[in-house]
Amino acid sequence: MKPETRAGLLDTLKVFAAVRIGLLVLGLASVALVPLVPPLRPVSVPGWPAPPVPDPGWHSLFTAWERFDGLWFLRIAAEGYRSSDGSAAFFPLYPLLTRAVSFLIGHHPFAAALIVSNASFAGALCALYLLTASDRSEPVARTTVLFLAVFPTAFFFFAPYSESLFLLLAVTAFWGARTRRWAVAGAAGALAALTRNVGIVLAAALALEAIHQRVERRGSLAPGLAAAAVTGLGTLAYLAYWDLRVGDWLAPVHQQANWERVATWPWVTLATGTRDAFRYVGNANGGYWLLDWLVVVPILVASAIALFRLRPSYGLYLWGSLLVPLSFVFRDRPLMSMPRFVLPLFPAFWVLAEASERGRLPRTAVVAVGAAGLGLLTLLFVNWYYIF
Repeated sequence: MKPETRAGLLDTLKVFAAVRIGLLVLGLASVALVPLVPPLRPVSVPGWPAPPVPDPGWHSLFTAWERFDGLWFLRIAAEGYRSSDGSAAFFPLYPLLTRAVSFLIGHHPFAAALIVSNASFAGALCALYLLTASDRSEPVARTTVLFLAVFPTAFFFFAPYSESLFLLLAVTAFWGARTRRWAVAGAAGALAALTRNVGIVLAAALALEAIHQRVERRGSLAPGLAAAAVTGLGTLAYLAYWDLRVGDWLAPVHQQANWERVATWPWVTLATGTRDAFRYVGNANGGYWLLDWLVVVPILVASAIALFRLRPSYGLYLWGSLLVPLSFVFRDRPLMSMPRFVLPLFPAFWVLAEASERGRLPRTAVVAVGAAGLGLLTLLFVNWYYIF
């Protein structure tokens, strides 16, 4: 390993550790930082006890992160799926890994989930550094890692959510494809497809990368297409499980209705989300719509630029991953959860990092704004405000 690569990976782990420690302290403090606004009542998940209303104490170092959809992953890890409670919408690899780690540490699913999430994110940042350094440049790799780690919703990488695992697998799949290690690409892609519903987008992205490399005369087309097919089998395996269990291949899609999500056109989602972001300013709870918009729009802009700056496979991954959630929305808050869904879209962060390296985006300002947003949204998240 080159000395500069070793140094870059060490700096990457330092960034991970600094943000992790900072968020632990912030989680501990946040339950006491909103004394004038009573925290909202915790949500409940069938078959899993709702955490108590936040109260100050050292336990908040960790218990502050047991929130919202994390409870679904914990319930599935501990007790498995149920046929009609909506749990099918949560893909299985993250809860399976949580269950395995929980078994190894004496059946503590919450602690196991934190281990899986944090280890996955540390690995994802290192993998992202390596891919970016080889595909873009070493300075862009360092900046990408920093921008992603302090993104306003990056706290989801550390909580019991599947975003960190998916990021690790998506980056690994692209690394395998770009280095023509197609077996690695296919295995990582299949696992990613078992982690998130948008994992199927990786199948198309790997196929396009294989075709692109063939056009560039970089070897045979067959291994890349095989990797893409294997990736698709990951999604197919999960759908087949539900067909065998309840006779419904599309149970993971149909059960989105439990969260009142409806199909719509992506451009309608964006238009409505933009209108609502400013329509409700000054109203009670109106800040949610504006926060969603402020976090998502920079990634959408970067993703649009990526279509002209990056390889087609990266553009397909970006926009395939965006169009799926933009097409199934909660009608009253169209961009809800999009600030979390954009987290694994690492090529968009390449665009932001390259703009910073060219002097078009001041790096210090981006980090300051990102860190401020991360602090604010973490405070809201741990106090049960509707940051999903």
